[in-house]
Amino acid sequence: MPIHFPSLIVELTKPHQTLSRTKQLHSLLITTSHLPRDPFYATKITRFYALNGNLCSARNLFDRTPQPSVFLWNSIIRAYARAHKFYEALFMYKRMLGTEIRPDNFTYACLIRACHENFDIDSLRILHGGVVISGLGFDSVCCSALVTAYSKLNYVSEASIVFARICEPDLVLWNSMISCYSYCGFWSKGLKLFNEMRGDGKQQPDGFSLVGLISGLMEFNLLGIGQGIHGLCLKSGFDFNAYVGGALVSMYARFKCMSSAYNVFSSLSQPDLVAWSALITGYCQSGDHTKAMMLYRNLTIEGRRADPILIASILAAAAHLANLRPGVEIHGYVFRHGYESNIMVSSALINMYMKCGFVRWGIRVFDNTINKNAVSYNSIISGLGFNGISADAFKLFEEMLEQGLKPDESTFSALLCCCCHAGLVKDGWRIFKRMMEDFCIPASTEHYVHMVKLLGSAGQLEEAYNFILSSKQPVDNGIWGALLSCCDIYGNTKLAEIVSQQLFDNEPRKGAYRVMLSNIYAGEGRWDDAKKTRDNLLNAGGRKIPGVSWIGGGQS
Repeated sequence: MPIHFPSLIVELTKPHQTLSRTKQLHSLLITTSHLPRDPFYATKITRFYALNGNLCSARNLFDRTPQPSVFLWNSIIRAYARAHKFYEALFMYKRMLGTEIRPDNFTYACLIRACHENFDIDSLRILHGGVVISGLGFDSVCCSALVTAYSKLNYVSEASIVFARICEPDLVLWNSMISCYSYCGFWSKGLKLFNEMRGDGKQQPDGFSLVGLISGLMEFNLLGIGQGIHGLCLKSGFDFNAYVGGALVSMYARFKCMSSAYNVFSSLSQPDLVAWSALITGYCQSGDHTKAMMLYRNLTIEGRRADPILIASILAAAAHLANLRPGVEIHGYVFRHGYESNIMVSSALINMYMKCGFVRWGIRVFDNTINKNAVSYNSIISGLGFNGISADAFKLFEEMLEQGLKPDESTFSALLCCCCHAGLVKDGWRIFKRMMEDFCIPASTEHYVHMVKLLGSAGQLEEAYNFILSSKQPVDNGIWGALLSCCDIYGNTKLAEIVSQQLFDNEPRKGAYRVMLSNIYAGEGRWDDAKKTRDNLLNAGGRKIPGVSWIGGGQS
């Protein structure tokens, strides 16, 4: 439908236009000669082009505008920044400095955000200097952007200095600093600042203030603090806020308090995707994959569109359940919504198919992945190893190196796991040494566990024990536990006693190790020692969880 000039202003005030509509508006402005007379029109059209991803047309229009205003400069800089073309955005900023137009607070805020998204601390400091020189050192928009950027790059002291220089920070700046402390792990400083804001009386906390506090509570021993903040949310009437509710669901899910997470979720009249994702991911991480799958179905029934993060989580649940049917359904959803190019999603699909035993389908997803990276290769290598196809896993590792991709800790964990499944001791040693010598990757606990299992499963228990003793780092109980399980397999009581003592010293109340040692004694007919070990388990405060029969439904 053609556009007549009287309706042009109405069209330009809309927040978004399709690309075809934008071109019609552009043509009309050219024919009516309004573009050169008023940069307002060029600014709006540039913005519409950028929102449709047509940066070439946006830039051409900008270059043909005789006297671009600060708003037009901001539009083209923001267009490049949103498209993650960081250096093009900086280039336009430098061009702007060579004109009579001066950058304003929104120019700097946009570029500062681009700096932390691009992890460029040097450019951030240069822009910070530009802010000060421009006389915007006390501007709330610029300071909030600086505080957020420094916090995202873990420069807390710099963020604190920016905040401290503002005599009367507004609510946005208070919230930025509270979120900074939370993001960087200084939850106590964030809580102290929150109380200062409340005591100051000039600014009252809002939902963003509370979310900033809640997001910083990561360790289980902070559950009491989180419950206290939850109580404050109830008193302040923020418990029905979807943003705050989503943060509370995420917090309880992190602490694996899924009943509390579900109660908060149920209290929300319209939970957003963040709340849904937090609850479903929480159930996945807590091991209740069936509940996670049920909630995902409810999400799709309501017509909500899952994002790649949620899809990856629910595919992991399908993999744990080794349930192909929902995995295939989710694959169809991925295909319909164009998520197949997302590396996180494609890697989760590979993992799901491999865990369900459908190796060819996993390989097909890998082959169809366009921009493969280390995560993609790690997924396929791990999947092939899981299914005992170690030769193909090694070939893909070499292919990965030929593609110029750098392996990481997970790559070598996957390779060592391959060796464990196939019993390839020599290959395991070769990979372990290559990891440290050729790629300078220090061995983690997971790598040691794989090597101990590999050696122990091959009956080389003494070699595994000496290998543990050669470690230059403190030995994790998982490593000793791996060796103890191998001693159980081969009935090596002498070594089992030595290893068990290490475990008892480190975790005296954990009963699983004592039960394992007791079983080893029983296997050799040493019933007195077996009973004594079980008695010590009760004296140490441990308790064996009784087994449950699926047939009779009773305890065994």
